[in-house]
Amino acid sequence: MEFFGLGAMLGLGIAAVGSAYGIGRAVGSAMEAMGRQPEAAGNIQTAMIIGAAFIEALTIYVFIAFFIAMGKLG
Repeated sequence: MEFFGLGAMLGLGIAAVGSAYGIGRAVGSAMEAMGRQPEAAGNIQTAMIIGAAFIEALTIYVFIAFFIAMGKLG
């Protein structure tokens, strides 16, 4: 059972790192696109925010699954 808890914590950490990497790339690419085409900044920003929300939603799902798994463990 101790390996289950370790796996859950490791999975949460990997999800957090992946989410941070994904949001960093999305925001960086959006900033670059806004610099190249300032007149489209509103559309680019809207798309970036929607994408960031989806990335964060996946991390929140893993966070919830972590607490459910830890509840079953203890």
